[in-house]
Amino acid sequence: MAVQLVIFDCDGVLFASGEANVAFYNEVLRRCGQPELDDDGEAACHALASAQLFEKYYGDRPELLARLRETANAMDYGPFYPLMRPHEGLYEFLSALRQRYKTAMATNRGKTVGGVLDYFQLEPYFDLAVGVHDVERPKPHPDMLLKCARHFSLEPREAVYVGDQPGDAASAAAAGMSFIAMGDAVRDARDVVSRLEQIVPLIERL
Repeated sequence: MAVQLVIFDCDGVLFASGEANVAFYNEVLRRCGQPELDDDGEAACHALASAQLFEKYYGDRPELLARLRETANAMDYGPFYPLMRPHEGLYEFLSALRQRYKTAMATNRGKTVGGVLDYFQLEPYFDLAVGVHDVERPKPHPDMLLKCARHFSLEPREAVYVGDQPGDAASAAAAGMSFIAMGDAVRDARDVVSRLEQIVPLIERL
C-alpha cells in the first residue's frame, strides 16, 4: 500500500533546536533556584516531553516537581523561538512534498506547537499538527501517530514518520508505521537520512 501521509517530528528533524530547548529548561530551573541541566539532562530535553523530563529528574521531590511544572507552564516561550534554526531548504522541501503527500507534525511539544507554526509561518505546509496536549500519552507511545492516521482516514501503513530519537522509532513501531531516522541517534534504524532532500527517495521505496 503506497504512502500517502508523511508525519514529521519537530525538534531535530525540521529544526536544530537544541540551543532553544536547553535555554528554556535552564531558565525554568533558574527561576526555581535549581542548577542548570547537566550533559545527561541536556540530551534528555531533546527527546522527552516536559512532564517526562521533570518526572525523570525531580520525581522524587514532589513539591519541587510541582513548582517546575507550574513555572514551565507559565513561561512565555517567545524569547526562545529565535534560537531554533530551520534546517536548510525546509520551506522549499515541504512545498514540493505537499504536491505529492499529505503532511502532519507529531511532537512531544505541548503549548508551543501552535507557536512554532505561527512564528515560523509553517501553517500552510501542514494539514495537521499534534502535540502532547492532544493525546492521552506522549511518545514513545503511538497515540500521536495513530491520531494523525485517523485524521486522514488512513491505515498506519499508509503513513511514514520521520524522527530523530529512539522514542520516535518506538512510537512508529508501536503504531505499525514506517520510520525514517534523521541523524544517527537511532542506531538500529533501517532507513536513515542526514538531509531533508534525502527523505523522498526513501519514501518512494517503501
